This record gives sequence, structure tokens and C-alpha cells, in this order.
Amino acid sequence: HKPMPNPVRRPSPAARFRSEIEKAEAAGADRPEMKLRLTRADASQLKRDPEVAMSDISFADGAMRFLGVVVEEGGVTTSELVTSA
Repeated sequence: HKPMPNPVRRPSPAARFRSEIEKAEAAGADRPEMKLRLTRADASQLKRDPEVAMSDISFADGAMRFLGVVVEEGGVTTSELVTSA
């Protein structure tokens, strides 16, 4: 019998969205205009990720922000970065 292939590891939400935010910014989008819509699971993982610096996440005025981008938690089946650009 064949050995089982290694499961493909998806990047953590932090790594994935850090990259997406940087790409969007490079394409001309402004962070204050962006919004991260995260599944509850991805939001939870983001908050608990030991690789994420304390300075990368903030909670102010009733909103969570990751790298300066507002996070909306829940209400979606797939996490996404929404830009106005």
C-alpha cells in the first residue's frame, strides 16, 4: 500500500492576511479603507496565534484591528480581505 501523502498545510490566517494586506496596499489600497471578514474559527486562530506580535492586533472603540485593518468576525463561510480598490 502507498504511504499517505502529507496534508497540505494552509498558512495561518495571520500569515495569509498579512500577505494579502501588503499586496492590496502595494496595489494602491489604504488600510483604513480595507476590511477583514473572518470566519469565527479564523478570528479565533488569529487572536491565539503565538506568531502574531501584540502590536499587530488592537482592540479599540469596540473593533478589533489586525495590522490597522478592521476585522469583522463571523457571518461569512470563507474569510476574505475586502478593499475599496
